[in-house]
Amino acid sequence: MKVICVDDEKLILDLTMSMLRSIDRVDEVEGFSDAESALEYFDYDTADIAMLDIDMPGMNGITLAMKIKEKRPDVIIIFLTGYSEYSVEAFAIHASGYVLKPTNVTRLEEEINYAMLQKSFFLDSGFAADEKKEVPHIQIKTFGNFDVLVDGEAVSFSRSKSKELLAYLVDRQGGSVTRAEVFALLWEDGMYDRPMQKQLDVIIRALKATLDKYGISEMLEIQRGSMRLVVDKVDCDLYRLLSGDINAINSYRGEYMSAYEWASLTEGYVTRNLSD
Repeated sequence: MKVICVDDEKLILDLTMSMLRSIDRVDEVEGFSDAESALEYFDYDTADIAMLDIDMPGMNGITLAMKIKEKRPDVIIIFLTGYSEYSVEAFAIHASGYVLKPTNVTRLEEEINYAMLQKSFFLDSGFAADEKKEVPHIQIKTFGNFDVLVDGEAVSFSRSKSKELLAYLVDRQGGSVTRAEVFALLWEDGMYDRPMQKQLDVIIRALKATLDKYGISEMLEIQRGSMRLVVDKVDCDLYRLLSGDINAINSYRGEYMSAYEWASLTEGYVTRNLSD
């Protein structure tokens, strides 16, 4: 297997290349300190995996990955970066892995093995190498951070509590949630009086406005005094994992909706069941 590594910091580039060379299934490693040189490489050669830094001067790693895919659709993209906030953009272009620096050989080997398993599953399923996988219309990512994508575009929420409300509805897997439950979640020690009920109304309206803006209001069902997620309208990594989907199971790294403390219950449940 051939891997190329792109990082503008020479010490990190050299260290990453050294770790990659110590992995048994890696036969050849090429390194580049700038995105332009790496892209030119694909004019005359190719690789199985491109391991890319994201925050680079000039062309960043996200743009580089898209341009590599245009030239060589079969190349597996794994991002190796010190910044977690790029994860939505990374997975929107169907990257196979997202590794945070600093890392180690074991972590790199895990990502490479997972990426190759994905590729093997894709080929064994009878898809042509140049055939593009259909992007789900509404895609919900819960492994790591919580994010929603519409046709590959990340949804931007006007209020953080509106996003958290939707995350909780996703966690409830289609179960109805009362307004009082939502309030207790968003304002743990708050008093559910008339002013705070009005504040909750603001959060719910903001969520509805966001979903309307992206044309996905059908995923939310609101009745008098309660609300729920319409699960058959979305593609969610958690739901696929719970249904036994091998790709979803392999993509779980022990982190679920990391920004929300209440999500630790589901995280523990999933982790325990996968360990059994």
